[in-house]
Amino acid sequence: MVANKVLTLAFIRESQRILLGMKKRGFGEGRWNGFGGKVQSGESIEQAAIRETKEECGLDVGPLENIGLMMFEFVGDPQLLEVHVYQTNTYTGNIIESDEMRPQWFDYADVPFSQMWPDDKLWFPYMLRGEKFYGYFTFQGMDNIVDYKIKSLTSLEQVEIPTQPLSSAV
Repeated sequence: MVANKVLTLAFIRESQRILLGMKKRGFGEGRWNGFGGKVQSGESIEQAAIRETKEECGLDVGPLENIGLMMFEFVGDPQLLEVHVYQTNTYTGNIIESDEMRPQWFDYADVPFSQMWPDDKLWFPYMLRGEKFYGYFTFQGMDNIVDYKIKSLTSLEQVEIPTQPLSSAV
């Protein structure tokens, strides 16, 4: 059994707009996304979200609300991606472009789903409504969702985090 890869994803929101970053390199290159990445040894998941946001767009954020948990399975890969989703409307500093991300504000009506991960259009509505949610997405390659489940939650503590792929195709 391979341990889950624990990641963060943080979104900065204002009344009717959201800050996204165009990924300039690495996993997800060429897609708009929130800010986040790997949890480093010795830091909490929330600390990782705060650090990654600062590194990728220059803003200090907090407090963060843990609004979602998503699991990503890629057919043929035994490692699950365990993504903890946060949001906030509290931040200080100036937005900067980093070597990894080019930040830009989008009105909710103009979120560029065609240039994002295919699952985003499925779970973003939960986040934008302020609902806690859990999602499990099985991908074939980077662009094709072969199965998914998503549900609204009253608490993220309800989720039992899987430690191995649910698909028998792995």
